[in-house]
Amino acid sequence: MTQIQSIDALQNMLAAQNYVVDRSLATVVFLSLRLNRPLFLEGEAGVGKTEIAKALAVALDRSLIRLQCYEGLDAATAVYDWNFPAQMVAIRTAEAAGRADRDALQAELFSDQYLIKRPLLQAMQPDEKGPPILLIDELDRTDAPFEAFLLEALSDFQVTIPELCTIAAPHPPIVIVTSNRTREVHDALKRRCLYHWLDYPDFNREMDILTARVPDVAQNLSQEVVAFVQRLRQEDLFKKPGVAETIDWAKCLLALDMIELSPEVISDTLGAILKYQDDIAKLQNSQARRLLEEARAALEPA
Repeated sequence: MTQIQSIDALQNMLAAQNYVVDRSLATVVFLSLRLNRPLFLEGEAGVGKTEIAKALAVALDRSLIRLQCYEGLDAATAVYDWNFPAQMVAIRTAEAAGRADRDALQAELFSDQYLIKRPLLQAMQPDEKGPPILLIDELDRTDAPFEAFLLEALSDFQVTIPELCTIAAPHPPIVIVTSNRTREVHDALKRRCLYHWLDYPDFNREMDILTARVPDVAQNLSQEVVAFVQRLRQEDLFKKPGVAETIDWAKCLLALDMIELSPEVISDTLGAILKYQDDIAKLQNSQARRLLEEARAALEPA
């Protein structure tokens, strides 16, 4: 496994993938890699929790295996399934050929040939690149039984297929678990991980992120965009814009050949940063102008 020698080296590796990481996050990622401990990242949507797994996969040249969580996800769906249509074809073929050895047919049907490997099982397989990165995304969307199943999987890095055997990872995968905190994840799972709360960035770091991700945007427009979004997050909104929305908005403004913000441009492009009509309605008419003026005032030297 590639050994990253220092936190600074990790920051530089991620920066090369246009992922700007502060010292505290770089430290917990470094420790997760060094100690082979799962990393639990919690925070608002759009602050870069998923993106760090993608950046790490490229930086370390590892396979990225993503388990997207949702309500009703169970262990079987996350681990494996059987290719039932192919099994039925094999049964019909055996019947047509007059094969009478039922035990042999059953052993064939429940073999690796018909096994569909879901993300957790994929992460336990040998990989010539080295242990893959397993991203368990938005764990808070699942329920308590699935969390309980993950306790064993994250502790022993093995899964059991009743029809076959228990499969253990030759080397533990690099595990990153994310949560948007729509509900509390049980302490038992958090204790098996290193924890970090990923907050909205301050002005300077968000500027660095925007410059890295959308370098073609003029400096003065980037400053206005970041200052406006930072000011917007102070409003009473149903869903505050994350860094992902800042980047999307800058790309929209670049596509429109904008060189500075105006209340009219803001009103026309609000759908890039706000995703709920009630929030958009709050910024109509004079509100967009007021926030823009306050954002520009914040940019002026003291």
